[in-house]
Amino acid sequence: MAGLVRFVRARREPPLDKVERAPADAGFTLLELLVTLAIIGLIAGLAGPPVVRYLAGARSDTAQTQARNLATAVELLRLDVGRYPTEEEGLSALSSAPADMPQWRGPYIQREGALLDPWGQPYRYRAPGTSGAFDVFSYGADNKPGGEGEDKDIVDN
Repeated sequence: MAGLVRFVRARREPPLDKVERAPADAGFTLLELLVTLAIIGLIAGLAGPPVVRYLAGARSDTAQTQARNLATAVELLRLDVGRYPTEEEGLSALSSAPADMPQWRGPYIQREGALLDPWGQPYRYRAPGTSGAFDVFSYGADNKPGGEGEDKDIVDN
């Protein structure tokens, strides 16, 4: 037991004259930190805008793909029921059976969230469409007809 007590006492803190101290020049100076931050800011300023443009274009591409998928689901509903949904029934006919569709065999979409565009607005349905029997479309980021870039209307065709 006495040996254990000596061992524990010896394992405590070393004497002050044997403590290793860091050299006085260890660490970073304020100038080094400022230069590093300036370089990081420069890289972010140069790389940021292309990344933002890429992400913005990705939303439009996603909306186009989703609108086409919804249009395909509307076509499947027509095959089962024999007609397209009316504007009043809209795209909700893809997820729940309207009262006057006894042949409905859906749901034709896997989740209700598929009815929202990448900007969180519901996709719109128009029957008859401007270039066919129906249109599935989104008004884009601004949720208003017309526009350019991200605000441009996105139609299924």
